[in-house]
Amino acid sequence: MVDINPNATGLPGIEQLRVIVGAVMTVGLILSVLALIISAIVWGFGANSSNPNLASRGKLGVLASCGAAIVCGASVTLVNFFWNVGQAV
Repeated sequence: MVDINPNATGLPGIEQLRVIVGAVMTVGLILSVLALIISAIVWGFGANSSNPNLASRGKLGVLASCGAAIVCGASVTLVNFFWNVGQAV
């Protein structure tokens, strides 16, 4: 039987890598908010100018930016969930 677990102190630079990943997650969330704002503006312009193509693109942008925020926010939880599922196999 082999019992191997992640080692948080096995390599130098692990803590710096955690800081970098956290910063990238923050940038991803900020860009998601920016995309949501821009998409909502496009959606509003499309709806008020009777341009269904522009309104549709704005709606799609709102959904995509919300999806990106969900993935950025839940990434650690998702990885931990699938790690635990993999350990149970």
